[in-house]
Amino acid sequence: MSHNYKKPTLIDFSRTGDRSTGYISIAEKERLPFVPKRIYWTYFTPEDVVRGFHSHHNLEQVLIAMAGKITLNIETNDGELFEFILDSPDKGVYIPKQCWRTMKYSHNAVQMCIASMEYDESDYIRDYSLFKK
Repeated sequence: MSHNYKKPTLIDFSRTGDRSTGYISIAEKERLPFVPKRIYWTYFTPEDVVRGFHSHHNLEQVLIAMAGKITLNIETNDGELFEFILDSPDKGVYIPKQCWRTMKYSHNAVQMCIASMEYDESDYIRDYSLFKK
């Protein structure tokens, strides 16, 4: 990997194409801070629902709004706060391990998550007071 991300960071993915034919963006290994082990997407989330409310011991993620708008709030384990607005499929946000996150979605949002690990429930920190320790 050519990047050494330490904090939540906006990632610009290359975009090719034009209005007449459409666009393509690619999340190639040179733009990712880890080798992906799992990819999943979230959609049809009601606008009044806030998701997230957790952290991970070891998992790293890149979140991308494939459609719509996502407001992403992140708190690092040392208390630093970040807010990102994702509204373009050629941008993503890297979330390091041990960062608390919440996400709020527009009605048409589709969020893709590129994850550094396969699913492991024991990697989740779902209690904010435990995260703060």
